[in-house]
Amino acid sequence: MSKLAEVIEDYKAQVADLGLGVSEELLTAVAKGLGPSIYNADSSKISSSDPEELARVKNNFLIGKLGLADSPALDAAIDEVVEQMGKSNRNKYRAVVYALLVKKFGKESMYA
Repeated sequence: MSKLAEVIEDYKAQVADLGLGVSEELLTAVAKGLGPSIYNADSSKISSSDPEELARVKNNFLIGKLGLADSPALDAAIDEVVEQMGKSNRNKYRAVVYALLVKKFGKESMYA
């Protein structure tokens, strides 16, 4: 099994465990878009208690990658996804968080 397939399996397990309803196709596309960062223990996860990390998600992904305009709705969406995954969940995989945000904003076509 390739390293990519292994991390996708981890993501699929988290999605299934939490009942998040994200397709394997979207997870795979988002993971591929993240490049080598998905193989690093630190960069593959998001620390929802770190305001700088949440700002990076907003600025680099939502605004930079998805092309969304900066607004309070972006912060609210990030908070909603963190709630869905569980605030105390220490393993919020970046690819799963990003896939949920892609779904939330209806930007799946960017990963088709």
